[in-house]
Amino acid sequence: MRGEPLMPTSPRRARILLGEGKARVVKRTPFVIQLLYPTGETAQAVTLGVDAGYSRIGVSAVSEGKELYSLEMVLRSDMVKLNSERKMYRRNRRGRKCWHRKPRFLNRVKPKGWLAPSIQHKLYSHVKVVEQTANLLPVSKVIVEVANFDIQKIKNLDIEGEQYQQGDQYGFGNIREYVFFRDGHKCQHCRGKSKDPILQTHHITSRQVGGDRPDNLLTVCKTCHDAHNRGEITIAAKPKMGYKAETFMTTVRWKIIEELEEIGYAVSHTYGHITKHLRIESGLPKSHTNDAFVIAGGNGQIRTSSSYTIKQVRSNNRKLYKGARSHIKNTAPRYLYRFQRYDKVLYNGIECFIFGRRSSGYFDVRKVDGTKVHSSVAAGGLILLESAKTLLTERRTAAFLPHLKEGVGSRL
Repeated sequence: MRGEPLMPTSPRRARILLGEGKARVVKRTPFVIQLLYPTGETAQAVTLGVDAGYSRIGVSAVSEGKELYSLEMVLRSDMVKLNSERKMYRRNRRGRKCWHRKPRFLNRVKPKGWLAPSIQHKLYSHVKVVEQTANLLPVSKVIVEVANFDIQKIKNLDIEGEQYQQGDQYGFGNIREYVFFRDGHKCQHCRGKSKDPILQTHHITSRQVGGDRPDNLLTVCKTCHDAHNRGEITIAAKPKMGYKAETFMTTVRWKIIEELEEIGYAVSHTYGHITKHLRIESGLPKSHTNDAFVIAGGNGQIRTSSSYTIKQVRSNNRKLYKGARSHIKNTAPRYLYRFQRYDKVLYNGIECFIFGRRSSGYFDVRKVDGTKVHSSVAAGGLILLESAKTLLTERRTAAFLPHLKEGVGSRL
C-alpha cells in the first residue's frame, strides 16, 4: 500500500480490521494502523494550526465538524549550554596543542541565511512537527502564528527616531564601564563596607547561559567577588528576564513559512493579537493547544478527548573530551536489565518513562513532565511498551471541552 494518510476511524473498527488481518499496527502512540487492502480515498479538508514558540509548540488539526488531533511539544533547552561547553573545550585544547599557531577564529564567513545551531534546531523542530502530523492526517492547509517584536520598544514605550541608535550603552566605551556607571561605582553586595577600591563585574547567571549582556552583570568589589568564588558568601541578585524568545520569533517567523512552502504545503500566517481575540471569544483558557485550535479556525467544533505531550530529549552523549573526567573510561552500559534511559514502560498500570537507573537493577520512573511515579522500581516490576526515542510522547485526557470518542489514525 502507498502509506498515504486517511481520516481517523473508531477504536472498534480498528480492532475488527486488525482481527481480520486487514490492517497492521504502524505506531503505538498515537495509535496508527495501515490498511492492507485498496480502499477509497475520500478525505475531508483538514486545517493544521501551529502556535510557534521558543520553548513550546502547540499543534491542532481541525476538520469542519471536530478537532482530530492536538499536541504540545516541549523543545530542548540545554543546547546553548552544551554548545558553550563544547566551545570552551575546543579553545582550551587548541591553546594546549596548537599554542604556536596563529589564531584563526575570525577568518570564516558565515553563509547567507546561517542561524546559530540552537535556533536552527528549534526551526527544524517546527517543520518536523508539521511533517509528523501530515503523516497521520490528510492535511490540506497549514496556518502558522508569526510575531515580530520590537525589543527596544518593549524596554521603552516612548522610543522614537534617533533614540533607536542611542541604546543603554550609548556614550560608554564598553559594557564594563556602563555597568559601573549604572551601579553608581559601588559594590552591590557590601555597599562599600569592605573599603576595597577595586571593582569587578560579576555574572549573575552563568556566562554560558546568560551571556555578557548588562542585565546579567553586577558591580562587586574584589573582596566580595573572591569570597563568592571561594563559596564563603553568596552574591544574591535576581537576573532580569532576557528577550531570547522574542528575538527567536522575530528571526525565524518567515523562515518557518518558507521551509514549509518549499516542502509543498499550502501555508498561510496569522498574528498573536488575532489568536488572543478569537480565544477569548471562544471562552478558552490560555494554552498552546487552545491557541493552535483557534489558529486552525476552531470555532465551536467538538474537541478531541485527548491531547498529546511530546518532549524532546538528548539521545546520545558523543563528546570525545569530557574535561577532568576524560581519562576515566565510560563504564555505564547502554542497556541495564534489558532497559535503557527514556524507555516507555508500564508500572502498576501507569505509563511512564525511565529517567534514572542504577546498576542494582532499580529505576527512577516519571511522567513526561518530570512528575515522579516511583524513585526506585525493580526491573521485574516494569513492562517495556516502547523503546527510547528522542521524542517522548504521552497521551493525556483533555479537560477543556466536551469529550469526543478517541479516534485511530489510518493509512492506505
